[in-house]
This record gives sequence, structure tokens and C-alpha cells, in this order.
Amino acid sequence: MIIIRSPLRITLGGGGTDLPSYYRKHGGYLIAAAIDKYVYIAINSAFTEDVILKYSQYERVKNIDEINHRIFRECLRETGVKINGLEICSMADMPHGTGLGSSGSFTTALLKALYTFDKKHISARSLAECAVKIEIEKLGEPIGKQDQYIAAFGGVTQFEFLPDERVEVSPLTASKETFYELEDNLMLFFTGYSRSASEILSEQDSKSRQNDEAMTANLHFIKELSYKSKTALDNGDLIEFGQLMNEHWEYKRKRSSNMSNPQIDSWYNLALANGAVGGKLIGAGGGGFLMFLAEDRAQLRKTMTNEGLQEVRFRFDFEGTKVIVQ
Repeated sequence: MIIIRSPLRITLGGGGTDLPSYYRKHGGYLIAAAIDKYVYIAINSAFTEDVILKYSQYERVKNIDEINHRIFRECLRETGVKINGLEICSMADMPHGTGLGSSGSFTTALLKALYTFDKKHISARSLAECAVKIEIEKLGEPIGKQDQYIAAFGGVTQFEFLPDERVEVSPLTASKETFYELEDNLMLFFTGYSRSASEILSEQDSKSRQNDEAMTANLHFIKELSYKSKTALDNGDLIEFGQLMNEHWEYKRKRSSNMSNPQIDSWYNLALANGAVGGKLIGAGGGGFLMFLAEDRAQLRKTMTNEGLQEVRFRFDFEGTKVIVQ
């Protein structure tokens, strides 16, 4: 049996500038962090002529064309692994549709599992590129590239998305002490809402393709904020970083009427009044996790818990998609 794990992620700055409709014209810049919450893929030989797929549903088919799950189907086509006699199972630490990049983590984990099963090596960069090819090019999802890249590489990482499709990847140069403080003071709370990132991002993608001036100006500003966030983290100034998160959220909310709702806005404002320097919804918006940079962790935790929001504690993952059983 082979078991692969691929980390989920939080975005620290620049979200939205990784969509092809934006970076192909203007270039994108984004900072993301892999966290120790994972998607797992287990693959095993089964004594059957079928391929057995277990995820939130169960499929047992004889050929690739019969597979309903689109990512399973395209990953098997891409890798060319003989499907007969395969049993593949997926599990995850966190629910799908909560803004932590689970689709990209799932795709990188599945590809890594299939290549490993076929006794082939694939680098982190090639893994990310292959996952992007499947999700964006083959399946036409209106999403960005960050999820596949941060899942493959791990760490607290900055990405330059260039108009010619190249992606420059480098670790953030903040000190070890800053990373420890960032881990300790970033807090995640589940809103109880889940949503499809594709539905929300499709509005941004459409406006960017149409050269909508307001959307383009918004994303330009978000990109500049992400550069400022990098400087704040490099300087170890977490208060400045938290304030930039707040500014980022205010601009992010303007990109879509579905980005937030009155309940999320109420929780956000309550957090700012009770120990948070700044924060935002993780991912495309509309639900999932609220992330805050806390100045008073105890007060913020008490306030959000009293509101019924579940906290999820985490650490950064610096390994990326990897084999854990072979």
C-alpha cells in the first residue's frame, strides 16, 4: 500500500492575482503557507478487474471513461497507470469547500500516489504543473494556481505568477522567530458555511477577462498589499502584517457580492473589538474559515467560542506533498 499526504493552505497575501485571467496580463504575486492539515490518498492493488474509488462516494468501474469523479478520471488518464486491479481511497482532515485549497491538495496527492505506484519520480514543480494542467486546462475550473503549488512545495512560500506561465517559487525570508510568532498568533475559526470556490471565482475571472476596470484596479491593489505584507513579515512586524490583512479583506469584499454575508461581517467586527488586529476569510470567500492575527489570543478565542465558532489550531508544514507509507 502507498499513502500520500498533501497539505492544505492558508493565503497570507495576494489571493486572486494567481488566476490566469489576471496574471497573464499583469503578473501575479502571492504568499501562502502550507499547514499541518492534510488530504490523504491511499492506493493499493486489489484482486479484481475493476478500479475501486472511495471518497465521499463509492465507484467501481472497469474503464476510465465510466468514472464520475472528474479529477480521478483525468489524473488516471494523465499518468497512464493501468487501472484494473486498483483500489484508491481519499480522506481529509478538513471538509471540502472551506477555503483551504482542498481541491489542489487532493489533485497533487492523487498524482503523487499514481506516479509512486508506477515507480516514477516526480518533482514538486512538475507535480504542481501537472495538477494545474488537470484542474485549470483540462477541467476548465476558474481557479488560481496557488493551491497546487503550495501543496506541492509546502512551507511559507512566495510565488511570482508570470504572464508567460512561468512560476517563480521561493521561501519567505522572515526569521525563524517570526514564523514561530506567526504560527502562535494566527487563529482559524470555522464559520459553519461551505461553498464552491469555482462559483465565486467565476465572477472575478469573467470580469478580468473582460478587462473590467474596477476588478483590475482591485487586484492591482491586492498585489501591492501582498508586497507590503512580505516586507512586514521580513521585518518581523506582525502588527503591521495584521493591519494589512484587514485592509486586504476590505478590498477583497468588494470583488463579489457573494464574498461575505451579514453574519460573517458581524463575527469579523466582533473579533476586531476583542483581540484581533486584522483578518479575512480564507479562500475565495462566502464561507469556510475566518483567519485572524491576534494581539490577545485568550480574549479572541473566548469571544469566537462564545459565538459558536470552532477553532482549528495548526502549525506550518514545510514538507509539501510526500509519501508517508510505501
